[in-house]
Amino acid sequence: QVQLVESGGGSVQAGGSLRLSCAASGRSVSTYNLGWFRQAPGKEREFVARISRSGGSTIYADSVKGRCTITRDNARDTVFLQMNSLKPEDTGVYYCVANFIGTTRAAPDAYWGQGTQVTVSS
Repeated sequence: QVQLVESGGGSVQAGGSLRLSCAASGRSVSTYNLGWFRQAPGKEREFVARISRSGGSTIYADSVKGRCTITRDNARDTVFLQMNSLKPEDTGVYYCVANFIGTTRAAPDAYWGQGTQVTVSS
C-alpha cells in the first residue's frame, strides 16, 4: 500500500510562487507515472501535470503550461510541482497521484494524497 502526503501549499499573492511536494511511503512509487490534480471550489477535479517514471517526459494542462514544472526524485520517492506566476484561478486543493491511464487520467486504482490548499489572492 502506498501513502502520499503533500506539503507546500499556502496563501500567496498573484504573481507569486509555491513549490508543492508529495512524499510517498509504504512502498516505492518509482514504477508509477506521478502527477498532480487540483480542485477549485464548486468545480470538478482537473489534471495539472504528469511526469513519467524516469522523469524524462512531462505533460501539462494548457492552463499551467509555461508556469509550472513537475519533477521527481525517485531516490526519495518524491514528486514536486514548482508553480510560478500564480493566478487567482490557480486557487484550489492540489492532489498528488500515482498511477495513470493514458496521459492525463488517473487510473481507477490510483493512489491519492489528502491534498494541500493553494490560495492565490489578487
